[in-house]
Amino acid sequence: MKKIGIYLFDEVEVLDFAGPYEVFSVAYKDRFEDKLFEVTTISETGDMISARNGLQVMPDTSLDQAPNTDVVIIPGGQGAREKEAYNEKLIKWLRACQDSAEVIASVCTGALVLANAGLLDGKRATTHWGSYDRLAAFSSVDVQRNVKFVDEGSIVTSGGISAGINMAFHLMEKFEGKEAVTQTARWMEYDL
Repeated sequence: MKKIGIYLFDEVEVLDFAGPYEVFSVAYKDRFEDKLFEVTTISETGDMISARNGLQVMPDTSLDQAPNTDVVIIPGGQGAREKEAYNEKLIKWLRACQDSAEVIASVCTGALVLANAGLLDGKRATTHWGSYDRLAAFSSVDVQRNVKFVDEGSIVTSGGISAGINMAFHLMEKFEGKEAVTQTARWMEYDL
């Protein structure tokens, strides 16, 4: 069973984390028999966060207590642009995750966090269309526009908000194959 860690913070865009959370949480080998993924939500302190538009979310754990995961997902939103991209504790944690995680991924402006951590140096990456120029300010990043996601092996970035769902299905196919994607998308009534 692959382990997915999704980082949460104040002013995180709801669908940026909830979309991938749903994709990975409802994926089973046999309907309701064998879960394919274990999803853990993580915040800096483990305390409740206030997502965009006031949604209160209680994470499972803190950065200090977070388990090793196969995939780390950094969502975006106003909080990513204004605070988390400069959060030294988060950046240090992400750099450490490079040694244990198979994939570090971002949704939307979560790419700015990865860029500040140096994880996008020399790589192609994408973000929300409204932040292409912000990402392009990192001269070492090759910004890809008008795509849902970019896969650079151990680093995967996606466009904004709902594009994180497409990225999550892409990662599912990478780990579990097309049939898992087909079954999960059907269950979610999501058109691929």
